[in-house]
Amino acid sequence: MTLPRALFVMEPRFRTALFGPEELDRLTGLTDIDPGLVVRDFADAPGLDTAEILITCWGCPQIDADVLRRAPRLRAVVHTAGTVKQIITDACWERGIAVSSGAAVNGLPVAEYTVAAILFAGKRVLALRDLYRAERRTLDWAARFPSLGNYRKVVGVIGASHIGRRVLELLRPFDLEPLISDPYLDEAGAAALGARLVDLDELMATSDVVSVHAPALPETRHLLDARRLALLADGATLINTARGSLVDMDALAKELLTGRIDAVLDVTEPEVLPANSPLYDLPNVLLTPHIAGSFGGELRRLAHAALDELERYKAGLPFAHAVLPDTIGRSA
Repeated sequence: MTLPRALFVMEPRFRTALFGPEELDRLTGLTDIDPGLVVRDFADAPGLDTAEILITCWGCPQIDADVLRRAPRLRAVVHTAGTVKQIITDACWERGIAVSSGAAVNGLPVAEYTVAAILFAGKRVLALRDLYRAERRTLDWAARFPSLGNYRKVVGVIGASHIGRRVLELLRPFDLEPLISDPYLDEAGAAALGARLVDLDELMATSDVVSVHAPALPETRHLLDARRLALLADGATLINTARGSLVDMDALAKELLTGRIDAVLDVTEPEVLPANSPLYDLPNVLLTPHIAGSFGGELRRLAHAALDELERYKAGLPFAHAVLPDTIGRSA
């Protein structure tokens, strides 16, 4: 049987991180590929004219009409990372290119990070760490923090995305009260996720912890503006592992400087924040450098998911994680 011709298009370091000897062995059994050839720029792309499948990742350029003219045999794109909005164009849909994304798989560690942040927020870990470090003795912690603990805390999830849904799934074993806000979700859909559907303002005003999982779209820019951030109750925690543009960072900084709320921020706008940003040093802020997604050994999960998709393609089956033209506009 003739194997479909495939081509790596990504930053070379990701090919090495994603595909070890075990993964390459499986890949060469599914496709006709030169494992040592990694294209970074379509302007000089040996093998593009014969490729049936592009295996892409971070660093892949846009696949536009000009690229497709030079890739007459291209039939599929298997993306070993999250969003494909930056690389897939209308020309791909017009050609009928089948597209698979690793967004759902890449979202798994993001959801795990988020759940850890939610549980730590309920335990007031940031404040307790600093107080314990300063006092270095036993205090009446419950008196200092009357709301300490996670029992029946209200957790508001913004966005029923892959990650938002996974967060709600992971929260099911805990005695929490989940809320969700999403314009594309109805009450039955929310109930199926184990949450109560509310509008965004109610979610912001009634949640002990708010976690952001909406896509970055023109209409979601600064979704959490000064007015909505002001709705957060004193002592509430905002978690953002989605995109920095969803939150008005200036308004958030003003709220955080008062000390009345906490924040766990894995994404910001801009990314990286200026060196003089107060958020680096505030005791009520946990700031991490966009590491909630797949890193280190977690990248192999993306490779294995891509190999599963190639196996389906070879068998003539549709992709399990297909990206569709009618939903790409409102996805992450």
